[in-house]
Formats: sequence, C-alpha cells, structure tokens
Amino acid sequence: MIQFADDHGVDLSTSLGALQLAAPTATASGCAAAGRELAQFGDVATLGAVVTKSIMMNARSGRATPRMAETPSGMLNSIGLQGPGVEAFIDKDLAWLNDHEVTTIVSIAGNNVAEFGELARRLRDVPGIAGLEVNISCPNVESRGQVFACNPLSAAEVISTVRQEWTSSAPILAKLTPDVTDITEIAHSVAEAGVDGISMINTLLGMVIDVDKMKPMLGGRTGGLSGPAIRPVAVRAVYQVRAALPHIPILGMGGIRTGHDALEFIAAGANAVSIGTVVFGDPAAPWRVANELGHELAARGYATLSEVVGAAHYN
Repeated sequence: MIQFADDHGVDLSTSLGALQLAAPTATASGCAAAGRELAQFGDVATLGAVVTKSIMMNARSGRATPRMAETPSGMLNSIGLQGPGVEAFIDKDLAWLNDHEVTTIVSIAGNNVAEFGELARRLRDVPGIAGLEVNISCPNVESRGQVFACNPLSAAEVISTVRQEWTSSAPILAKLTPDVTDITEIAHSVAEAGVDGISMINTLLGMVIDVDKMKPMLGGRTGGLSGPAIRPVAVRAVYQVRAALPHIPILGMGGIRTGHDALEFIAAGANAVSIGTVVFGDPAAPWRVANELGHELAARGYATLSEVVGAAHYN
C-alpha cells in the first residue's frame, strides 16, 4: 500500500483554520465516495483528509443516464447528488472512516436553506467529523433552481444558517462555483457570514451534443466540467480570493494531476489541495501528488510547505 514518502525532507504539514493536516492532499468531494474504495490502494488515514461526496437529508438516486462524457482534457459528469441520506451515511460510511482513523471532512448539500441547517444540526455532535464542507454550488429548488453560490445573499444565508447550528469546533468551509462574474464577491459574503475557510473550485457547467442524435449527450443535459481543462480557471480563482481575503484558509482544487500542478495552487494561495478527476484513472493519485509536491519544493530549496502558501503574491 502507498504511503507518503519523506525522502524529500520537506515538512508538508499544513492547516485549514483550526484543522491541522499532516499532509496537504485530500480527496475531492464526489471523486472517492467516502474513502473506502481507495483503501485497496493506500492507507487512507495518511491522506490529509477525505472529503466525502455531498450528503443530503434523504437518500437520492441522482440524475438520469447517461451521466458521464469525455471532453478534451477533462470530463463532464451529471451524476447529481446521489447518496444514501445522512442517517445511512453516519451508520455506514462515517463509522468506517472513524474505525480507520481517517481525517474526515463531510460535504453537505440541501435543496433549501433549512435543509442545510438541519444537516448541520444532525451532524454537529457526531464523533469523527474534522470539518464541514458546505456545498453551496448546488441549486436552490425554492428559487427556480438558482445555484446558492451564484448570489452573495443566498450564499451568505446558507452559511449563516449552518453557522448558527454548527456548535462543533470543526471548521466550516464554503465550496464555491466558478460560474460567477466575480468570485471574490461571493467569498466576501460567506466570510462575513462566518465560514472558517473556502473550498474552490467546483466544476464548471458544460454540455456535450451528440451530433448523430442531435441532442445533448448527458441524460441531465448539462454537467460539471472537471479535469486539467479547468485548472487555469481554478488557479485564477484561488489567486483572486487569496488577494481579496489574505487570511482565510483555502482548500484548492480543479484539474490537479501532479505535484507541479499542486504547487501552482499553493503558490496562488491554497493551504491544501483536493485531488479529484485524476483518481478515476489513477486511484493512488492523492498519495503520489503529495510525494511529487515534496520533491518539487525540495528542488526549489524549500524546507516547508508553509513557506510557499501565497508566494505568487509577493513576486
């Protein structure tokens, strides 16, 4: 099984607010379920964290098939918020993560503001939750399907509600979408509402047309674009939010395949990174990327990861 190598001699420990991470790489929500599938490839407890697929109050079957399509340098997914519901998640998935001593960040999603609050209330006293990632990049069914994170007021309303219910000391992270005019406006709104950190970016909304059938290829018509194609967008978003909010912790993600890619995010201002789409082809990527990041830092004469966080803002 793969472990984090330390032959590079670099201290890769980092933090997201009060959450201390022994390693800088986490899984990205939706790309490794609740971590169990990765256990055959490496010791999941040695990852910085497992960020679970977004959990909702009740079980959901997800969107219609087909659900995935390849694109140049990426993929579209239209899985939807498929999942077992919060109670089954606690009993099965979270229990497994706790048994294996995994640092767990639970992603939550709601159809409306009240559901986000209910989820925070249900999870706040459950042992083994190191952080809460609030997926405000999903649509608000009570507002004609508008994505919460596309509006600073609705984004802040969700975070404020979760903050009121979340009595745990574990940090709250807001997950932002890049499908906005000014991502720093949304970042400011959730910061003022009480988040402890920001996760970015979620997928970009995209579409593929089947030109033989002359209709959208995905059953849900649109899907989330991920993979290397979105990395420059993600790096830009992290850079902008770090400049706008110099002290807020950032979990960066979007098309990371290598340690070099991860170093871009760290230099742009991310404190840690999540590894997503690459896991489908290389399940050991979260461990590999961390090892490569250590060597990238060592090759440039750095002894710690913390020396490089936001370095691109000072040169």
